[in-house]
Amino acid sequence: MKRILLKLSGEALAGDKKTGFDEPTVKDVALQVKQLVDDGIEVGIVIGGGNFWRGRSSDSIDRTKADQIGMLATIMNCIYVSEIFRSVGMMTNVLTPFECGSFTKLFSKDRANKYFEKGQVVFFAGGTGHPYFSTDTGVVLRAVEVEADVILLAKAIDGVYDSDPKINPAAVKYDEITIDEVVARNLQVMDMTASILARDNKMPMWVFGLNEENSIVNTVKGKFTGTKVTV
Repeated sequence: MKRILLKLSGEALAGDKKTGFDEPTVKDVALQVKQLVDDGIEVGIVIGGGNFWRGRSSDSIDRTKADQIGMLATIMNCIYVSEIFRSVGMMTNVLTPFECGSFTKLFSKDRANKYFEKGQVVFFAGGTGHPYFSTDTGVVLRAVEVEADVILLAKAIDGVYDSDPKINPAAVKYDEITIDEVVARNLQVMDMTASILARDNKMPMWVFGLNEENSIVNTVKGKFTGTKVTV
């Protein structure tokens, strides 16, 4: 495995607070990613914005504007987390699909590849840059564009279940499932647009719990306890 794209949920980075950041959690993620980078693995990262903004739950804000606020939330997250990564000894860059002044650099595949070749962790912020497309779709789009080997989905739950384990204590966890089954059963690993994009481009996804000890390193190095979504 040469190149991975890691998706972190904003809520998971907030820890028990459910909003903002839990710095020990973020630093633990940084130290795990550093192990991978030191081993020569190229790491791209996408972060959701749910620790700051859930605009789609509001009926008072126009959907386009709500999605734009959500994009900005992901940029804040990426800038913050990239700085924590730098504090433990990694080089980082934040790329966005639209200009943000001097805060970030504009995304292009060539620019991302140049940073990967230099051993930098590349943060892909701002989603697709368009409303009506979720961060999930942005994850798959960037993974396909930069030719990642796999998407790692670090979530608050430890895999894919046949129903919501928070609601149904008898929910059954899958060790492995195809993306076709995910789409057919509407299992909400990602939203439907993202799932179909992954299916059509044969992009595998591994889903696991971020809060399990050393979960990112274990996932990459074969001690995987989550769900593999295959193509």
